[in-house]
Amino acid sequence: MNVGVCYAQVDRQLWMRLEVPDNSTIEETINLSGVLKLYPEINLSSQKVGIFGKIAALDTPVNDGDRVEIYRQITVDPQTVQRRRR
Repeated sequence: MNVGVCYAQVDRQLWMRLEVPDNSTIEETINLSGVLKLYPEINLSSQKVGIFGKIAALDTPVNDGDRVEIYRQITVDPQTVQRRRR
């Protein structure tokens, strides 16, 4: 199966496509991608993950064409940021 993995920091983004075996889970896909070696600050036990913007568990199976996303913690209230821009 061909799937994508993405992760974004404030100053850089990662987007990669890779082949994974059928019946792979989100966690297996992330491990196979090598993203955990590129970004050692990722902690899958505390960070949320999902597929196409929908939060999902690490044991969720992926389908061909899915985009697996690793979400960062929100550090600033979005409304505060919007007020600062005015």
